[in-house]
Amino acid sequence: MKHLILGGVRSGKSRYAEQQAGSSGKTVIYLATAQALDAEMAQRIVLHRRRRPEHWQVVEEPLALADALAKHAGPGHCLLVDCLTLWLSNLLHAGDARLERERKALLDCLPALPGEILLVSNEVGQGIVPLGELNRRFCDEAGRLHQALAACCERVTLMTAGLPQCLKGETF
Repeated sequence: MKHLILGGVRSGKSRYAEQQAGSSGKTVIYLATAQALDAEMAQRIVLHRRRRPEHWQVVEEPLALADALAKHAGPGHCLLVDCLTLWLSNLLHAGDARLERERKALLDCLPALPGEILLVSNEVGQGIVPLGELNRRFCDEAGRLHQALAACCERVTLMTAGLPQCLKGETF
């Protein structure tokens, strides 16, 4: 099953995804997309690491997400990707060709992957249109990515104030 979990900053989406992974009864593989490019992000990564169970396997992959998913997906596995908007940001800095290639690879491989896949991403489309070309492009790319992923995921959840709201699929 593929499950897209969306929410704003500090909405509880990562914690919710971690709870879903932990209760899956499957071997959890955590695919982290963040890069510690500054002290504040390094601290965020430390906090995420502390929260995860030690027996979870962690794969750090800031760009080639489809390859990492294909390599680690399998029956009895639950892959948790946190988060797609950091991945998208990394790709925007890697150039248009790489962005298009990696986005296509993700959307092409996802439907056929075995096991459970939890995809965490920031919903950025509910605010004002941001200033700056790169910021607007990021919001546009995130919106297009979320729409494409929602179409191929069996379940979509929106997190607000720590509360899951089922947008697609069965409720839990």
